[in-house]
Amino acid sequence: MNKEQKRIIKVLFLLSILFISLIVYLTYFELFRAEEVKNSSYNKRPANDEYVLRGSIYDRNKTLLAYSTKSNDDAQVRNYEYNNLYSHIIGYYDNIYGQSGLEKSYNSALSDSNVIDDVKNVFFQVLDNFKINEENIPLIKESQGHSLVLTIDHALQQYTKEQLGNRKGSIVVMNPKNGDILSMVNYPDFNPNDLSNNWEKISSDEENPLINRATEGLYTPGSIYKIITTTAALETEGIDTQFNCEGEINIGGFILKDQSAHGNVNLSEALIKSCNVSFGQIGVQLGQDNLNNISEKFMFNKKIPFDINTKKSIFPKNKMDKAEIGSTSIGQGKLEVTPLNMALMTSAIANNGEMMTPNLVKSVINSNGTIIEESEPKVLSTVTTSEIANNITEMMVDVVNQGTGTQAKINGINVAGKTGTAQNSGKDHVWFVAFAPAENPQIAISVLLENNGGSGGANAAPIARNIIIKALNNIQQ
Repeated sequence: MNKEQKRIIKVLFLLSILFISLIVYLTYFELFRAEEVKNSSYNKRPANDEYVLRGSIYDRNKTLLAYSTKSNDDAQVRNYEYNNLYSHIIGYYDNIYGQSGLEKSYNSALSDSNVIDDVKNVFFQVLDNFKINEENIPLIKESQGHSLVLTIDHALQQYTKEQLGNRKGSIVVMNPKNGDILSMVNYPDFNPNDLSNNWEKISSDEENPLINRATEGLYTPGSIYKIITTTAALETEGIDTQFNCEGEINIGGFILKDQSAHGNVNLSEALIKSCNVSFGQIGVQLGQDNLNNISEKFMFNKKIPFDINTKKSIFPKNKMDKAEIGSTSIGQGKLEVTPLNMALMTSAIANNGEMMTPNLVKSVINSNGTIIEESEPKVLSTVTTSEIANNITEMMVDVVNQGTGTQAKINGINVAGKTGTAQNSGKDHVWFVAFAPAENPQIAISVLLENNGGSGGANAAPIARNIIIKALNNIQQ
């Protein structure tokens, strides 16, 4: 074999290696990366956009919320029927700015063609999916992507938005028994129909209208966290729950104050009156580990599985001194929570100690209305026993009937609730969480008014009351 032949063999060998490497990479990409790239918000125009009309999105009663049409130049146009109302649930789908919300997380389903719905008929469907133009060139026939049916009740979504109005904050309403999200609104929001024209204004707005406050906003919980502290106190043996509140107490050099002295109180009375002095002492008795463990049962420091992106609520991991533990036990310190997590916390107490996995998408259907995927209720976490949950429920009913949450009272219906006022760098955040009817909960709610400066009982509780009435009426209809 001469030098020329050896050189040719080396070149052929090198080309073979390169060819094999390319095949291996393409195989890896197709198997492990293709779906990720397809669904990436940076993928501005998926290839099948030209021939698959994106699926529609409906509420639980089949009210049309989002749909696609074709423009005169055959470009796909995404239409959002109710402008801002679903901007943080449905999100947006845009050829320039990508996707968010359900448009992003369900991109694959919404853009999937019904051509491959029935594997047995793939061959015949593919044949039927081709047509010949005048030049005898095969063209792919346009088909319809899958559609989503949400758990959202559109009428309740509209009413919840009316109740929040233009107050900065978030409201989450859900069924505590199965995890269905019935309404979820935030303000500020944005209009996805005008995204292209207003992107610079929306994306640079200091109020962050693109952020879904319900799932991605992190806030100090204030006194609604006392539900968790109460759970820990009832689960832990040897905790002294008899206190004399003189209006303030020094815990490790930090002064915990109440608006007034509550006198001699037990655990139930401490929750009803939202007594910081009592809960600070309970927290010190429990210690950081017990508070951390019970918080993680309520999904702090854990990723909550959901149909759209969520952030983790935070129970701090740094070693705390007594002052920090006392502050944390009343919902202050370095605690940070999402409104969704607080709705789940409340739902867990309502549901005998079992937190259900939250759910936004009820089913995925094809263009014929056939269900392809359907959600099933799943227990996410068992936070406590049914006995303790029922005990806390009784306390929360008293909070509404005779404590800080009286403005959430509803004639003929027992409401279980808890108020919260959370100090932060600006004006106080105010909270109210509740469920009803207390004996057979159908609705759970969390209301957050960001930098409101008022109180949970005065400002957030009436909003929750009105929404609970509306939601219960919807169920009865």
